[in-house]
Amino acid sequence: MSTTVPAARATALSVTLRDAPLLTDASLTLTPGRITAITGPSGAGKTTLLRALAGALPPGARVSAGSIEVLGHDILALPPEDLRRLRRHRLAFVGQDPGSGLNPRMRVERLITETAPDRRRTPVAELLRAVRLSAGEDLERRRPAGLSGGQQRRVALARALARRPEILLLDEPTAGLDAALRDDIAELLRDLADCEDLAIALTSHDPDFVARCADDAVALWPDHPATDPDPATDASPAAPGPPVPTARVRTRVSTASPVVEVRALTAGIGTGRTRHRVLTAVDLDLTPGTLTGITGPSGCGKTTLLRTLAGLHRPESGSITLHGEPLASSFRRRTRDQRRRIQLVPQNPLGALNPAHTVAATLIRPLKVHFALPTARCEERVAELLTAVGLPPHYATRRPHELSGGQRQRVSLARALAAEPDVLLCDEVTSALDTDTAAALMRLLEGLRTSRSLAVVLVSHDLPLVGAHADRVLPLAGPRPAPLTARHPADSIR
Repeated sequence: MSTTVPAARATALSVTLRDAPLLTDASLTLTPGRITAITGPSGAGKTTLLRALAGALPPGARVSAGSIEVLGHDILALPPEDLRRLRRHRLAFVGQDPGSGLNPRMRVERLITETAPDRRRTPVAELLRAVRLSAGEDLERRRPAGLSGGQQRRVALARALARRPEILLLDEPTAGLDAALRDDIAELLRDLADCEDLAIALTSHDPDFVARCADDAVALWPDHPATDPDPATDASPAAPGPPVPTARVRTRVSTASPVVEVRALTAGIGTGRTRHRVLTAVDLDLTPGTLTGITGPSGCGKTTLLRTLAGLHRPESGSITLHGEPLASSFRRRTRDQRRRIQLVPQNPLGALNPAHTVAATLIRPLKVHFALPTARCEERVAELLTAVGLPPHYATRRPHELSGGQRQRVSLARALAAEPDVLLCDEVTSALDTDTAAALMRLLEGLRTSRSLAVVLVSHDLPLVGAHADRVLPLAGPRPAPLTARHPADSIR
């Protein structure tokens, strides 16, 4: 039976970073047996609020006003050792980029049992099935590199559930998951709250997911909304093309020669016993000025296909050509010009951005490497690129940990655009963005491919978005997760 005593409470909480507001006057109450959704546009402070509840604010950030109480403790005054003990045994936090928090050298089985109260009695297979991962695929023996982004997210959730927390904090738990998996995760969280008396707080940009599982919702808003990407702004040094209308106008499939041709591409992931094939004899043409959508269930090889095109994953067989010339399978064996022409925007930008570099340094590097621009012009281009992706130019001085997940995603996109590529590979670039920002980002991509004849590849589980913007769609098939055999998997850990 649920109690009315709050598990956690934040009151009039404000957080600043170098005098810049990350969160302003936010209040939240978490109660056992209830799910609270935190909503709002990118940059509103949703992740900051979750991290404050976990006592894990980014370096340099401080609480400038308000209070936080978690499980009867003043989280702001708790000694470091007591705070670590609280987080290890009574509270679980799964970040927006869970893959970066998984030890790349550990197998899934050890990752899940590592923090469990009783490692030997932790039902790994049941937990995997609970988060819709099939134990029959030998997932327990894989390392994070052998998992898709969606699979990494669900392993991180299973790892959090294994420790049997009293409070579960989830940052965008369904980002990068298809609709069926989102529904399954919503049902799982609902069951955990109802039957385990678990207090759950989650951030989400998905109104359907929030409506399906949340009891309460808290809306946050930024003090200074980010600028809207201008669809008429070309991210290249050349003059911008004509404005792109707000309404969707489907372009004709270009009759120009493909910039990239893929033939009979076959690829697998994992090593040894855990290696399995995810792509089989894939053919694909990428034509200037078109957007190709790639869809399919989590684990079907969407990200592997993009990484193979970018030269970051070696295929088993098949060929890739760029402007009619054979393209080496390895990024290191490609020329600098070939590397520039194909740019990847990864699904989890936190792991792809150097934490020691400012945004300016991140964007200046491709400008120096590929175009040898003078310093003054580089600074101008940094401001132009940030404005193009909907970020204020003063964000150039920030580092990745000082940005929200959506802001990091846009910095990653700006870095790719800095190279002025012919092909832009976008892996779930809208999954961590609110609806308005995602729509603005898609308008930006529309303007780029129209004005610069850019070939865009978009991996997404958002079928309406793909249907509205793609000139062609490549569906990839994959094994469906095993059926949920245990309604309340945590019961077997007791």
